[in-house]
Amino acid sequence: MINKQNKRIVKSKVLALAFVAVFLFIRSDRAFSQTTEKPAEVKIMLDKPVGDMYPMWAWFGYDEPNYTYMKDGKKLLTELAALSPTPVYVRAHSLLVSGDGVAALKWGSTNAYTEDAKGNPIYNWKIVDSIFDTYIKRGMKPLAQIGFMPQALSTHPEPYKHSWKPGDPYSDILTGWAYPPKDYNKWAELVYQWVKHSVERYGKKEVESWYWEVWNEPNGYWKGTMEEFFKLYDYSADAVKRALPTAKIGGLNIAGTRSDNAQKWTNAFLQHCISGTNYATGKKGSPLDAFLFHAKGNPKLVDGVVRMDMSPQLKDISTGFKIASSYPETKNLSIIIGESDPEGCAACGMATNPQNAYRNGTMYSSYTAASFARKYLLADKYSVNFLGAVSWSFEFENQPWFYGFRDLATNGVDKPVLNVFRMFGKMSGKRVAVESSRMTPLDAIVENSVRGEQSEIGALASIDKKTAGIMLWNYHDLDQLGTPESVRVNISGISAKKVTLTHYTIDSQHSNSYEVWKKMGSPQNPTAEQIATLEKAGQLETVGNPQKLDVKASSLVINIVLPRQAVSLLKLDW
Repeated sequence: MINKQNKRIVKSKVLALAFVAVFLFIRSDRAFSQTTEKPAEVKIMLDKPVGDMYPMWAWFGYDEPNYTYMKDGKKLLTELAALSPTPVYVRAHSLLVSGDGVAALKWGSTNAYTEDAKGNPIYNWKIVDSIFDTYIKRGMKPLAQIGFMPQALSTHPEPYKHSWKPGDPYSDILTGWAYPPKDYNKWAELVYQWVKHSVERYGKKEVESWYWEVWNEPNGYWKGTMEEFFKLYDYSADAVKRALPTAKIGGLNIAGTRSDNAQKWTNAFLQHCISGTNYATGKKGSPLDAFLFHAKGNPKLVDGVVRMDMSPQLKDISTGFKIASSYPETKNLSIIIGESDPEGCAACGMATNPQNAYRNGTMYSSYTAASFARKYLLADKYSVNFLGAVSWSFEFENQPWFYGFRDLATNGVDKPVLNVFRMFGKMSGKRVAVESSRMTPLDAIVENSVRGEQSEIGALASIDKKTAGIMLWNYHDLDQLGTPESVRVNISGISAKKVTLTHYTIDSQHSNSYEVWKKMGSPQNPTAEQIATLEKAGQLETVGNPQKLDVKASSLVINIVLPRQAVSLLKLDW
């Protein structure tokens, strides 16, 4: 039983807590009112769906396949698998390259194919299996790249392994693995045996859920002619289908899709698959279950400041979607952007490429949020069957802390950008209509990126059965600090009387291991205690605790403050 004195104590504590809550609210409201003279106005219409909130973001890839089963590689893959409600697809280069399986920058090997003294094939799936086992164990799916050329099959086997390092000419990586096979029948048998082995190891149903694709960037990573590439594709696709008729095969993962050269390659490839003479079978056309191409931005250093450029990447995507939709035979094909990134070299760090300084902080986060939102809009515009966009960003084992690689984690510590994907993982159901007084129109951002005096404050929103997600970002191409901005979010169409609001954010104070690391003094040999602190800082954080809010007339107004290059997710549950 509670006596009168205890009741007075409880009452006093409640009043004190109420005072603190009101004080914090007033302080937050003051911060909101003092940031800008006029807040950005964002309207979210939850009762106006515009399309599915499909997880096209849940695709990742990397050059170095041997990182897959290493310590930090396995840790990151576990985190990637956990952030998505549906299976994550993973793409890696060099799955058929000859070598000892030791990883290096822009290099990997599995030694899947060698030959004896008489030229007879020797297949060894040990390393390939260890890579795919790591995926399958986590419920992930391979976007299995058929490449590159084993040394014993290459028409130019020497030199084979390169020793490229950041700062070296990029062309140095193009060695014997980039050449056509000396025997297309042996190549086809290798592909057939690989797919057959995969079915035996993982089961028909599992392998049917994968995607297979031939090579990578044949307009750069291929030391043969266009017709020789089509021949390689035909032999590969035929081998895949012979091993598993229901397997899904695609191509061509062209680079620089918007360029005249890439468009020439792409149109010729699609026409070959539709009506050309198949090099392997002699029949008309070639199997094509998915169309793949690449999209990259182009950051530069201008007067010592990083200036991003989303326009080239979005133009690549527009071009790819437009080409796919121009053929009756391909307009409904699954489309995968095989690499989709702010620029083109993940292993080129800040030391040799200072324009890549965006990678550690929140600029990478806001760029990712703003660009992925436009991928949805471009798919809507061209009415294509957009399946996924592969972020070519993973991790690099045993490298300096925050070296400036394009990665999601450094030495097992998550970077801010990974938290954008955690936000995406909390959005599902249908995308809904959004309006913002500061959001760049689609055609304008495709043409010019975000170059005006003001930054962009944009939004992407979704609704599911009893939850809604509103992603907001404050983005500008220039990596410069700006005054934090007040944003008034007007939400309509809420089918509940009360909601719980959880506010997640990525800024200099939240979800940001990089800022914490710098405050530590940028240690290259952090202690175990420091690493634990960094790991915690790398997780997605909330602003305060979840709040219960009353909904009036199916509407709600939420005021937030959004610093430049920050990303927030307002999660409503009822």
